[in-house]
Formats: sequence, structure tokens, C-alpha cells
Amino acid sequence: MQENRQRNKELEKRLVEFAKEIIDFAAKLPKTSVNTILIKQLIRSGTSIAANYLEACEALTAREFVHKISISKKESRETIFWLDLISHANQESAGEIDSLSKECDEFLKIFSSIIGKFRN
Repeated sequence: MQENRQRNKELEKRLVEFAKEIIDFAAKLPKTSVNTILIKQLIRSGTSIAANYLEACEALTAREFVHKISISKKESRETIFWLDLISHANQESAGEIDSLSKECDEFLKIFSSIIGKFRN
């Protein structure tokens, strides 16, 4: 039980740090008309991952927990999509985008694993 709580806290820290990295990354992008639209979408999805995870940790039922984790998974996938479009529009940022995408892909795997444990 203590081990699970510790793992949950570590994931929470990682997700919050990722949200901050998304905000910092978005703030550095050139303010073009295309980027403005993409940045808003990226910030919404990229910060929503952690917010929904935090809500999942406060869930009162297993069903509610799985639902919120599923939303975090969906937002992770969406964040990768927006990062891909931003990469297309800002090829000079490819290295940083790749790093953010890889971290987001790790979240997808983690959330898929969590969901799988509840559905088996």
C-alpha cells in the first residue's frame, strides 16, 4: 500500500513537471497566427493530463478512477498530436518537441497499464 502511494506521488510529480515544461516550451515559440492556435490546444491538453490524474487519485470508486485515468490517456494522445503539428510548423524546435513527445508516450503506456489492471 505504501509502495503504491509512493509510486502515485512520483507519477504526480512527473505529470506536474511535464505540464510546466509544456507551458515553458509554449512560451518560447514564435507568436505567429498558426502557433497561437496550436499553442492554446497544446497547453489545454498538456496540462489536462496532470489535472485528470490528480482527480483520479481522489476518486471515490474504481469506475470513477478508471474514467479519469482514461481521460489522462486521451489527453496524452492529443498532446502528442499537437506536438506533431507544432513540430511541422516549427522545425527548429524538433529536439525539444521530440523529448516532450517521448515523455507523453511514456504516460500513454503507464495509463494503459493502469487501465488494463482494472479491466482484467
